[in-house]
Amino acid sequence: MKPVEKIKAPIHLEMELFEEKFSEAMHTRVPLLNRIMHYIIRRKGKQMRPMFIFLTAKMLNGSVTPKTYRGASIVELIHTATLVHDDVVDDSNRRRGFFSINALWKNKIAVLVGDFLLSKGMLLSIDNGDFDILRIVSDTIKEMSEGELLQIEKARLLDITEEVYFDIIRYKTASLIASCTAIGAASVGAEPTQIETLRKFGETIGMAFQIKDDLFDYTEDKIGKPTGIDIKEQKMTLPLIYSLNQAGDKQRKWMMNIIKKHNKDKKKVRQLIAFVKESGGLDYATRKMWSYRDEAMRILDGFPGNEYRDSLREMIDYVVNRKI
Repeated sequence: MKPVEKIKAPIHLEMELFEEKFSEAMHTRVPLLNRIMHYIIRRKGKQMRPMFIFLTAKMLNGSVTPKTYRGASIVELIHTATLVHDDVVDDSNRRRGFFSINALWKNKIAVLVGDFLLSKGMLLSIDNGDFDILRIVSDTIKEMSEGELLQIEKARLLDITEEVYFDIIRYKTASLIASCTAIGAASVGAEPTQIETLRKFGETIGMAFQIKDDLFDYTEDKIGKPTGIDIKEQKMTLPLIYSLNQAGDKQRKWMMNIIKKHNKDKKKVRQLIAFVKESGGLDYATRKMWSYRDEAMRILDGFPGNEYRDSLREMIDYVVNRKI
């Protein structure tokens, strides 16, 4: 059994029903939009975010509610919308091995599809009076937008400090996973303090998740993107930031010259990657990732033990050990 399938096992019935409900939520009266929605559903990923919602809810309550299903649908709609918009922003033609929406239907339609998905998620909350979930999701969208814009701003200046880097990934990536664990708790009537604790739990996993993604840029693993793509795109990730901070003036000048002027020169990028490895950048980022992993485990240990908590523990380990 694959790791993700093992994690999903205690909630497999909920996930099957969720997929049915999500497909229904995607239906529209516009034929073109229906074709695009069908394409999106067909190329779904691991669905880790709905899994976080169902596992959190069942860990606390032993069961889920209709609100849990709505929360999972809202998060998946929002997540899909951000991916569609990201592909437009990044001018990307591929997503999970498939053509992106903008590659097949052009940017204008892709932007409108993203807008449709966002509004669909909001209306699902409003129509059912799930205003606590709407608040969580709205805060998340705001933070994700802020994180993206902060990264774009800092990429132009190439002056990202470690503190700013953590702000960016907290907003861009961790906020969405944090919303999942918070929504899972809120959907079964958890107390505000418990919801906040589980929001922090999700945020911590999200931080580890993004650092792991950044580490992939320095490996030879087949992960769906070429090694060094972050450097090519002038993204200042943790291994690179650490190495820049450790470098002497001459080395730092050499590194910045590659990032600014030779970031598309494969040979020079390989030299930079080698330097980052030699200077301990990967080891440092890995230690930071594991510290977030350990923090997530500590938070989880504060909740009663059951098979759903066990699956969440396995999910944490999957995040830091995954190969893709």
